[in-house]
Amino acid sequence: MSNDHTRKLVTIITEAALEHSLLRDFKRLGAKGHTITEARGSGHRGVRSAGWESNSNIRIEVICNEAVAQAITQHLQDQYYANYAMVVYSSDVSVLRPDKF
Repeated sequence: MSNDHTRKLVTIITEAALEHSLLRDFKRLGAKGHTITEARGSGHRGVRSAGWESNSNIRIEVICNEAVAQAITQHLQDQYYANYAMVVYSSDVSVLRPDKF
């Protein structure tokens, strides 16, 4: 890509019941937007399906600058990791319109 700019993609896979709290947190921490999809799978805490709200998972993706990405990941570790099923990872992505992120 020509004229690309690097940003962070923070991906969070967690319990759907946390959606509203997390989105409020992300906005407060400086995220300008997000994408949410339903998620299914299995792991350390067993099989998770998308069939029941109380047992479903979501995948939240946030593209942001590095400072916001660090704030989000630290907040998740401090406030949610101990008590909720959650996987968080980040990667570098190239974006064409950096002002959106």
